[in-house]
Amino acid sequence: MSTERPTLFHVAELAGVSVASASRALNGMVASAQTIAKVRAAAAELGYLPDATARSLKLGHSLQLAFAVDDVGNPVYVEMMRAIESVVSGSGFRLLVSSTGADPAETVGLVRSLARGYADGLVISPQRVTDELVAELQRAAVPVVVVGSLPESAGLDTVRTDSARGVGLAVEHLRQTGRRRIGFLNGPLDTTPGAARRRGFVAAYGEAGLGPDVEAVQQVAADFTVAAGRLAALELLGRHRAPDGTLALDALIAANDLIAFGAIHAAIEVGLRVPQDLAVVGMDNTELADFFNPGLTSVSLGSAERGKLAAELLLARLADPARPPRSVVVQPGLVARASTAPAAEPAAPETAGSPR
Repeated sequence: MSTERPTLFHVAELAGVSVASASRALNGMVASAQTIAKVRAAAAELGYLPDATARSLKLGHSLQLAFAVDDVGNPVYVEMMRAIESVVSGSGFRLLVSSTGADPAETVGLVRSLARGYADGLVISPQRVTDELVAELQRAAVPVVVVGSLPESAGLDTVRTDSARGVGLAVEHLRQTGRRRIGFLNGPLDTTPGAARRRGFVAAYGEAGLGPDVEAVQQVAADFTVAAGRLAALELLGRHRAPDGTLALDALIAANDLIAFGAIHAAIEVGLRVPQDLAVVGMDNTELADFFNPGLTSVSLGSAERGKLAAELLLARLADPARPPRSVVVQPGLVARASTAPAAEPAAPETAGSPR
């Protein structure tokens, strides 16, 4: 049996058409229905796979789109990536995923590298937005859609969520469950989510009348990770725990689910029960929130929806480069789970004659 890889010539020969006709039929160009059927049948019989590099050069584009984030291991970006891939693959594109890390210079470098022609468009979700990055995005070699907030003057397609409002939903929920002494574990304040979620907490804390000490009940984690969340929670809980062990806080809101998981670990370390002694709310509503023990109450920021909308905006921009930029906002919603269940009322002591 021949091990020679089938070529377009072999497909054309088997189908009884010219090489040019076979090429048109396989690349979606003008061809008769009969020719398309014969060529596709021949290609299937031979196991022919088109040369993606040659095809992209002939068509003048790469047939690839890029998705760039700070940390590809974050479950939020995994959900976003799946949603983007489901949209773009149906349009004949492959999705390339890049991790830039926390350094804005790396993100700027990635945007500049688009001039090499390896991708026809970019969806990017940067945590840190600098003037230099905005300028690079504006002059990028290919269309760009940003998942996150940019200055309105940037003139780019964006998809964002109202995470400040999301923190407000968390405060409202905790108050409804009877909590009044609420702390906040944030991520780095020089990031877009960190700054927005701080604004949301300060505003919601004041509107709820929870006291004048809003700064005292906040702790900034070094990163949006489980390990950083644990250390930040230990610090905050330690500051608000009396020598007799009583805790001046009865709830924590975390800036994302990973920080919340770290906070629950910290609470257990210092002998607290969740939710009986301390309620915990996360943000992002990742898949892990359902499987954690206890299940984590979390504010959904529509990760999959933001990814889907960003992909659709990018495809629309590729189809019509001159259309006006669009900014889409995805509203948050809280998903309640066991980590904020109201503490059970203590049982009343039995008295003589009580029914048994």
